[in-house]
Amino acid sequence: MAAANKRWWESDVVPGYLLMAAAALSFTLQNSGFASAFGHALHAKFLLQAPGVRLEEDFLHLINDGLMAVFFLYVGLELKRECIDGPFANPREAALPLVGAIGGMAAPALIYLAFTAGEPALQRGWAIPAATDIAFALGILALLGKSVPAGLRLFLLTLAIADDLGAIVIIALFYSNELAVWALAGAAVTIGALFALNRFGVKALTPYWLLALVLWYFMLKSGVHATIAGVVTALLIPMRRPDGRSPLIAAEHALKPWVSLAIMPIFAIANAGVSLAGMSLDVLAAPLTLGVALGLVLGKPLGITLATVIAAAVLRRALPARLPQLLGVTMIAGIGFTMSLFIGGLAFSDPVYAAEVRVGVLGGSMISAALGLLTLSIAIRVARGAQVSADLVEDEETAERQGVL
Repeated sequence: MAAANKRWWESDVVPGYLLMAAAALSFTLQNSGFASAFGHALHAKFLLQAPGVRLEEDFLHLINDGLMAVFFLYVGLELKRECIDGPFANPREAALPLVGAIGGMAAPALIYLAFTAGEPALQRGWAIPAATDIAFALGILALLGKSVPAGLRLFLLTLAIADDLGAIVIIALFYSNELAVWALAGAAVTIGALFALNRFGVKALTPYWLLALVLWYFMLKSGVHATIAGVVTALLIPMRRPDGRSPLIAAEHALKPWVSLAIMPIFAIANAGVSLAGMSLDVLAAPLTLGVALGLVLGKPLGITLATVIAAAVLRRALPARLPQLLGVTMIAGIGFTMSLFIGGLAFSDPVYAAEVRVGVLGGSMISAALGLLTLSIAIRVARGAQVSADLVEDEETAERQGVL
């Protein structure tokens, strides 16, 4: 009954389709007669002034620093819930996907660094292929329907969440600019106020949202990336009220349609397009492009699979599925898209490098999706056939013992 009452936007497939449509629209706009107008719109200035406050940003930065802060707020809420009530609450259950996520971030980074070793200016982009796009990956996985083992889907979800946590830490540590002490002090005071709300049992969400806006402003001015404000706020949202209801889960459910249906597609429209004007085939062979694409296509499955298999052997735990099925899912984890584009924007402002990042991310993500779907569908079909054959042999042996054959 619950499935029948499920709203259309709650489907795992819908956000993936929307992201693909948004990326296609962005590419079309960048290569049409509207390209100039589209560029001017993205870089049009937005000015907000109040006593003691001046905020002047173009719309592209408002999307990447503002709307994406809401995206990270949603991710932070999901992370906290998973740590309290989900797989992360049990370290043994979370061990395999956590170790897999570490391997899945290290291997792509190493592949990227290998391809860009001769160009020190490109080293800053090492984290671009290290991220997995949750919505896109789960949307692609959902195309196979109920044939995907439940444990495999949970493994991918937990892996992607751990991957997002790693991306958040990377952004905070490696992609912050020169720090402004006054803004950091304001952020520290605001975080203290959020902590006090939580500590003294304030369960209403409105005070948290107001302080989150203040924290976002201070983070924006501090040099620490503004999206971190969303994560910090999420971690201080209370999990339970005395009546058993959850402010955190209520906030997560309220944000989900906005994030899935609006924020992520808007981000993709603003960031995913690549102009082909003046672009040569050399872009495809550029070290940055190859490092990102191969980091996603090869690094993700190799890193996740090897780390997971080793962890399973050391911890004496069963893999979430047969090895070919696991390999198919780890290929799907090579879909970087939103988070990879986001980190790429932080790493490189040069338009040439930015174009190579987009080509690498989009190409690597599409190849990963295609290979993952093909490998997993074949692995599931083979496993199903093997199970049928084994059952048939057992039935024949039983019939022979009973004298039927």
